[in-house]
Amino acid sequence: MIEQFIKFCIVGGSGVFVDFGITYLSKELLHLNKYVANSLGFLLAASTNYVLNRIWTFHNEDPDIASQYLRFLGIALIGLAINNLTIYLLNDRFKLNFYLSKLFAIGVVTFWNFFMNYLFNF
Repeated sequence: MIEQFIKFCIVGGSGVFVDFGITYLSKELLHLNKYVANSLGFLLAASTNYVLNRIWTFHNEDPDIASQYLRFLGIALIGLAINNLTIYLLNDRFKLNFYLSKLFAIGVVTFWNFFMNYLFNF
């Protein structure tokens, strides 16, 4: 499980680039609401992370990819709620920088996503 967690974190690191990139473009260039921008970045990163985790982290060959992806997405959506709540608390309540709040939120959600996918999906 430790090796899988390390791989999960490496995959998640690549997802951070997708997440931050989409969030930045959506928030700063398209001027979308910060929670909409955050959600877009998070969900696109979750989708790329699904593919990489399925293949590399968990070596999963379940032929029912659609059901597995929907479970992964369901776990990710709960993670998104945790992510947005963390950003709300840190950015809106404690006035921490938005992107620093987002980075902390990603760290919190990493544990949720790993253990839920480890136990229920892969």
